[in-house]
Order: sequence, then structure tokens, then C-alpha cells
Amino acid sequence: MTKNFTGGQVLVETLIAHGVDTAFCLPGESYLGVIESLRDHQNEIRLIVNRHESGASFAACAHARMTNKPGIAFVSRGPGASNAAIGVHTARQDSTPMVLFIGQVPTHQLGREAFQEIDYHIMFGPLTKGVMQAFTASEVTEITQKALALAMDGRPGPVVVVLPENVTTSESKTKEIPTPGARPPFAADDDAIDRAAEMINAARHPVVIAGEMVNFEAANEALESFLQVSGAGLCAAFRRQGVISTDHPACLGHFALALAPYQKEMWDEVDLVIAVGTRLDAATTMDFKLVSREQLLIQIYPDRAVLDVNAPDVALKSDCGAALTALSKALTAPPPDERLAWRHVHRENYEAWAVPPEGAALGAVDMNQVMAVLGQKLPDDCTVTNDAGNFATWLHRFLPFKHRQAQAGPAAGAMGFAVPGSIGVQLARPGKTVVALVGDGGFLMTGQELVTAVEQNLPIKVIVCDNSAYGTIAMHQVQRFGSENRFGVNLKSPDFAATARSWGVEAWSVTRTEQFAPALDAALAHGGPALIHLKTDLRDLAASGLKLDS
Repeated sequence: MTKNFTGGQVLVETLIAHGVDTAFCLPGESYLGVIESLRDHQNEIRLIVNRHESGASFAACAHARMTNKPGIAFVSRGPGASNAAIGVHTARQDSTPMVLFIGQVPTHQLGREAFQEIDYHIMFGPLTKGVMQAFTASEVTEITQKALALAMDGRPGPVVVVLPENVTTSESKTKEIPTPGARPPFAADDDAIDRAAEMINAARHPVVIAGEMVNFEAANEALESFLQVSGAGLCAAFRRQGVISTDHPACLGHFALALAPYQKEMWDEVDLVIAVGTRLDAATTMDFKLVSREQLLIQIYPDRAVLDVNAPDVALKSDCGAALTALSKALTAPPPDERLAWRHVHRENYEAWAVPPEGAALGAVDMNQVMAVLGQKLPDDCTVTNDAGNFATWLHRFLPFKHRQAQAGPAAGAMGFAVPGSIGVQLARPGKTVVALVGDGGFLMTGQELVTAVEQNLPIKVIVCDNSAYGTIAMHQVQRFGSENRFGVNLKSPDFAATARSWGVEAWSVTRTEQFAPALDAALAHGGPALIHLKTDLRDLAASGLKLDS
């Protein structure tokens, strides 16, 4: 028996056929036909209504990070699409698959600067892997399939699908919804594997930089096996902690925006870099300066465009797991003792660097000890989301990360990610502890998404690190112009705990270090969303020990 579908029905049925079970949105009249179909299928797709389009796109991005499937978001035309752009940019720089569906003016109004009309090909073209627009209802299923596939292909990323209002309500000629086929595995060339193995065998001090594709492909076990066979050390790419456990003997920390002191000594001795599933972005490589011409480079990545940018000595265009498994088999000799000893020395240096020092804070709240408490009390299988900001340097330096879903933070440096991101994570990981670490500035951008968490009964825990300033900007300003010229960065913070309580969120205020542990215990024990307002001191600028004079 055939069924007559509208464009909106075709879209939702196609999403269901592709395994989509969660979507985020801000409703709009431009895609009411889709919303009506989502109502009909609310037992199959859980629709989360966010409080701002940036929250919807951030949540979709974080959900994708956890599920390794395209995050789905719906927003309305014009202002809605503009507000959602930050999540699209984040998905692009994080290599995260996402499909953003945008309502549009009816087809007969296109190109006439109709109410809220934007040319999305111009607006989103540079930010996405592709922008697709349906002009008839019959095109919707094919376009949706292509968008979902493109978001996952090669280097994952965002795709925008534009839906004119009349397309979602008119009748489609589609009679049935095809189901997707499985993606075939993608393996490296045997000759390239042999060349890479020869370089690894000849190296004295090889180090792996592991990034986004390891987690995306769930190639973590293959990575661990390779590290055991090769004896190489590993540094996680920027905000990719969890590619292996920080307890692993090969883990030598991660790369942030600057090298830690122990890493400077180590990196001068590295003669071979093995980039696994990372595009070697600017944040990871200190503005593309980390890998020198004196160091050989092997890069594993499933996208030729990424490989071409870095021009590695050996390029392995391959799934990470397949390439790592092939390399492990090709390395027939055990790793040299000298290599293992070198790795062990720098492992000990990393372990010492990751111990929070005592008595180093100028303010009444010591972020070093806050991290020590979190490390003691958070379960090993929890996920931490974080915003951009100096407060995250404490998280990245001191908190242990035990599994591939341990962290979700924006490599793009987007403020406002943590709270809506924690919603996306919690929906993907029900029953697990999810903690959002956010600054006061970031919370004031998207903290209202806690109302969404209350509505959905999601037990996320939010820690607001409040130094009453855009702290990172204050740091750069002082470094460039002097402390006497700090301007335009100070904030007057509200009572975040009181604000949270007005939304139905349990909340605690912490003004001294010793208050944090009992507040955290109470927040973790609470069955719903909870917030800790952590009043920090701007003078304590970063986990490196950097201080602000005034």
C-alpha cells in the first residue's frame, strides 16, 4: 500500500529510516509542516525545544560527538538561521557531523528579499560541507539522504538543508522511503603502510598526535594496540583528551594553545610525528609551528583535502582503525628499549605536571584544589563539557579523562557551548554523570538552556566559574598593553545560584575552596539539574600559574 507524503512527512520519515531519534529546535512558522510531522512521530524522534537557536545547534553538535551520528537541528529562517550559525562553525572546526534544517520563504518569493529571506548558499557556504535546497516536496527525501551522508563522509562536518515553507506542506510524489546502506571500510594502500612502518622502525622518539577521527570512528582500541606494539608516546590534540585514558603509560598529555614546560623539552627530541585522525589544526600545533621540517610526518586521515594541506612524508588516506591495525601488523620487531625508556621519562614528567599544586591561589577559591576534588569525586564514566575560557586550562591540565566520551568542548573556542552541550551529551548518555564547566560570560550567553534541562528532567550539573570578567580577553589585554589599560572586559555578575533556583534548578554558592566539596556532593546526589556558583578571582588567570597583577 502506498502513502501520499507531504514534504514535511517525507523529511521526518527519512530521518527515522536513517536512525535519527533526537532533534533540537526553535520552532518557526517557516517549517510548520515539519513540526506537524514530528508531532505525529514523537514516539520515534524526541524533539527538544531549546531557548535559543545557538543552544539548539550547540546541543546537536555535542549530541553528535557522543553518538558518532549526525546531530540534527531545526531553525526558522533569517534571524533563526543567523543565531544558529555559531553551532555550525563549531561543528566545522570540530569535524562534527551535523545537519541544520532551515525554514525558508515560499519558493515564489525567493530572490526578492522577502520577509526574513537570506541566501543560505552565500551565508553558510564557507562554514559547511554543503548547502542544499529543496524546490519541490519530491526532492526532500533525496536531499535529506545526501545531507546525512555528506555530513559523515571523509572529514565529518555540518551540512545545511534549506526548506521553503510551501515545500514542507505540499504533496510529494515519493511512495516509499529507502533505507541507507552501510558505509564500507576504508583502508590504506599496502605500499604506504610499508613505508610508514619503515619510518616508525627507524625513529628514536616517535610521538602520536591523536585527534577527532579516533573518537569518531571508535578506533581507540586499535590506537592502544598500536601504542603497545610501537612503543610510541601520545599527546592528544586540542580538546581531544580521552582518545586514550590519561592513565595509559603511553599518554604524555595533550596539546593546548601553548606547550607545557615538560613538553618543550620533550618535543625538541621528537624525530617522528604520527598524526592519527587529526587535521593538525592551529590550536593543536601552536599556529601550525609545532611540527618542524626536521621532524618526519606520517598522517592518517580519511580525507584527501586534509592530507594535502599538511603534505606529510607518508599520507595514509584511510579509516584510523584500519590504518593502525595494518601498521601494528607491519611492525614485527619489538620497540627498542631506549624508546620505551624515553617515553617513560616523559610520562613521569606529565604525571608530575598533572598534579594540582597547593597554596598557589591568590583568591579564596583555589581552582587547583577544585580540580583535585572533581578528580576524586566524579565517576570514571562521566562526561565533562566546557566553554571557551581560561578556567578550562585547569580542567584540561588536572582532570583525568578515562574514556573516549569523557570530554566535549569546542575546538573552535566558542563561548556558550557548555550548558546546551551538556544537554546534548546527557540525552546521548542517559544515566551517566554530565558536568558543564562554564565561565560567567559564557553562561550569560546560553545559561537559559538550563530551563530546557528542567523541562526535559535532565540531571546535568553546571559549575559557573565566575571571575566577573571576560578573563581570557583580560589576560591578552594586560599582556599586550599593561594592567593599567584593562578596559571593556569587566562584568558585573548576577547571583547565578539565585537565578538558577528561579528556573527550578537546585543551586549552591561557593566563595571559599573548602565549600566546594560538600556543594559538589550535594549537586551529584540531586536527581535533577543542579548548579554551583563558583566565585573565583581574576588574578588567578590560568592553570599555568599565570597571575594578574591587579
